[in-house]
Amino acid sequence: MRPLILAFSQWTDPVFQGVVLRALGLSALVFVGLFAGAVWGLGQWTPGPFWAGWLAGAVGGILAGLIALWLFVPAAVLIGTLYVERIAAAVERRFYPSLPHAAGAPVSQQGWDGVVLGLQLIPLQLLTLLLTIIVPGLGLIIGLLITGWAIGRGLFVAVAMRRMGRAEALLAYRSNRAGALLPGVALAALGLVPFANLLVPVMGTAAMVHVLQDGRRL
Repeated sequence: MRPLILAFSQWTDPVFQGVVLRALGLSALVFVGLFAGAVWGLGQWTPGPFWAGWLAGAVGGILAGLIALWLFVPAAVLIGTLYVERIAAAVERRFYPSLPHAAGAPVSQQGWDGVVLGLQLIPLQLLTLLLTIIVPGLGLIIGLLITGWAIGRGLFVAVAMRRMGRAEALLAYRSNRAGALLPGVALAALGLVPFANLLVPVMGTAAMVHVLQDGRRL
């Protein structure tokens, strides 16, 4: 867990805190939009007296909040890829100042990889949410493993693509799969905690910089 410990040791970095504030703003917009849409939609389409529509809207808002929490990881992966350059550069300045200038895959390619992974994760996250409701213990474990894999794979490849092409980054991930999975699972657990989950894209990106550099030294 050394990469994760090093990532959290840099928490006071202004770059990290700036990205967390931006993630907070984006997450708040998504949550408010989902909540308002669910309340308005169910309130409009529920027949009966006013109180029935209000109750349906409130229940819909709660469900929308739970779904938004469960779908935070695909959003976190996307947020992480949006700010991967800023976070990774801050980590390298502090811990790896001798590294040459990063010149890998184009930024657009890095972002697209994150978008694709995030879209692939949405049905998996909804499936694990269903499993968690039906079989709480097993569903939670499966969900944490899937989420941990997603965080590790998505952010590691995004970080690696700063210094190499996508094909080479995927090969590097296969060589460091275990090193990326362990911090990913820990961050997946953190992702279940409201507000603390805002740290996931920042700390995940920072941790994957250390995983990549540790793997290169082996």
